Amino acid sequence: MFICRNLVIFAHGKKDCRFSRPSKEGYMRPGSSESVSEVLRKRHIIENAAKFVSITIASRLSYLGHRYFLCLKVSADNRGNKGTIKQTIKIKMQKKKATLILDDGSRFEGISFGYEKPVSGEVVFNTSMTGYTENMTDPSYVGQIVVFTYPLIGNYGIPSEELYDNGLSKFFESDKIHVEAIVVSDYSEDYSHWNAVESLSSWMIRHQVSGITNIDTRALTKLLREKGSMKGKIIFDSDDEIDFKDPNVENQIKKVSCKEVKSYGEGKKTVVLIDCGAKHNIVRCLVKRGVKVVCVPWNYDFTTMDYDGVCISNGPGNPDTCGEVVENIRKAMQTNKPIFGICMGNQLLAKAGGAKIYKLKYGHRSANQPVRQVGSDRCYVTPQNHGFAVDNDTLGTEWEPFFINMNDGSNEGIRHKTKPFFSVQFHPEASGGPTETGYLFDKFVELL
Repeated sequence: MFICRNLVIFAHGKKDCRFSRPSKEGYMRPGSSESVSEVLRKRHIIENAAKFVSITIASRLSYLGHRYFLCLKVSADNRGNKGTIKQTIKIKMQKKKATLILDDGSRFEGISFGYEKPVSGEVVFNTSMTGYTENMTDPSYVGQIVVFTYPLIGNYGIPSEELYDNGLSKFFESDKIHVEAIVVSDYSEDYSHWNAVESLSSWMIRHQVSGITNIDTRALTKLLREKGSMKGKIIFDSDDEIDFKDPNVENQIKKVSCKEVKSYGEGKKTVVLIDCGAKHNIVRCLVKRGVKVVCVPWNYDFTTMDYDGVCISNGPGNPDTCGEVVENIRKAMQTNKPIFGICMGNQLLAKAGGAKIYKLKYGHRSANQPVRQVGSDRCYVTPQNHGFAVDNDTLGTEWEPFFINMNDGSNEGIRHKTKPFFSVQFHPEASGGPTETGYLFDKFVELL
């Protein structure tokens, strides 16, 4: 989104641009936009516009020294003659400024992209080089402002929002963007990918998600590593536009969990998936292995259902805020049917087994976290997204650590010594990220 005098120009990749006037709140009303052709006529940028039957616009965005230029190549058909008049117009524009403020008083000034609205949340960083579409649609990021440490974001655009026949997304991890906002060093206006249909910015505008670029993400990440994840907010005009917010003091799972029971796939075995904010690829991985998946809300008492195993999904926030699901897991443990937990599922299973959870300083959010399987020298590179961890010292005598993080020694999974219960803190469904731990789904299905 660009500001040119008192007009705003939407530049969506290589598509035709749109002019629109700002609303009183300072950001755009989507329904108020005019075509470039209409504005050019009204403002007489094309001389004697009334003489022309049609005006064709081809737009190209140029960038030079923090100044943006929109080059409009105008082809106008003359009403009286068969000839065509061509004119190139260069309009100098400047992006709207935005500021990221942390609760320790640190300020990072940058430039807005995506939807322009003030937001607040927990500021965390992700070190993945790719996978911004999967990360942004991961429900585990609810309430968080995500800093991408990889400097170039947006260069391969956004794929289509196609669905499979069962209603699952083909390319995303949920049906919408869940991050509060993203912070990047260099947002790429131009994108190139065989599967892309729109730019990152236009996708964010449609989902009303803010972004800020031209930020020194290296300095910001170093600060978050030293002080830990902090509350933060993105503002445009005034520091008082929005207050700081801590998403970890309220139940975030109930915001992203399904509201009713849903079924996916067919098979002789049935797996109950407790939806704490389940990524779509968890369902895909289970269905691909020939089981029927019954997805239930986070606090649904599924123990009266006919099922063969339980999968506890990933999810956002603090596991100590959702006691109802822990009680249902305890009831399920009494049946001795297989239980498999993923990410938040690892923490909830641990709590059901009597262990305690603690908050990590800055969490694990990346696609290259090394973990070691306890009792062996076998290591795996794993994708992760969590801010809390299981306290190994509080595990009961019937439980033991399954995996350990090779960077900081924190818990990466637990397993019961005699019963078919196990869980991992990382994401074996992987989307996006390394797929080498996908065998854990095979292990779970074999136990059914």
